[in-house]
Amino acid sequence: MKDLLSPGSLVTVAGGVLTVVGGVAYATGSANLSLPTIFYGIPILLGGLALKSSELPPARRVTPKAQLKAEREQAAPELGKLLGDVTRWRYGQKAHLESSLEALKLWDEDNPPALTEIEELSSAAGYGLRLRFEGNAVPMDRWEDKLDRLGRFFAKGMKAELTPVDQTCFDLKLLPDA
Repeated sequence: MKDLLSPGSLVTVAGGVLTVVGGVAYATGSANLSLPTIFYGIPILLGGLALKSSELPPARRVTPKAQLKAEREQAAPELGKLLGDVTRWRYGQKAHLESSLEALKLWDEDNPPALTEIEELSSAAGYGLRLRFEGNAVPMDRWEDKLDRLGRFFAKGMKAELTPVDQTCFDLKLLPDA
């Protein structure tokens, strides 16, 4: 259901409806209705299709939004921005965190790492995040080489832990540096 509610889908449906209404009005000889709906419907439909072609769906959020709200508000603001950034629809990007991964030299232009899910964590040390990536063309040893920098890159005072899930996926945990 979440895929149907993307902005690209909504614009495409609105443009399609206007175009069909305009076509039907034209066929039935209702010029007052056909002219504006066709002239507005076709460009809106094409714009929606363009959005759909460059759409990047949000990463799956494991933790419900309201569950760790108090901890999130007390944590580093960068973590909240990171969470908000990867849990919304993106357009014109190949993968979530594209510019960050490029800066960290963890990017492959042809087959970039894909963020599949994000989970909020709460521990005795504080609030953190777990990001599940499909490594694709970027090998895990390259991620391990950047481990010291990864935590500090996303938020001050954080450390990063890397845990393999299977041969293609791994978890990146961003936790407070104790």
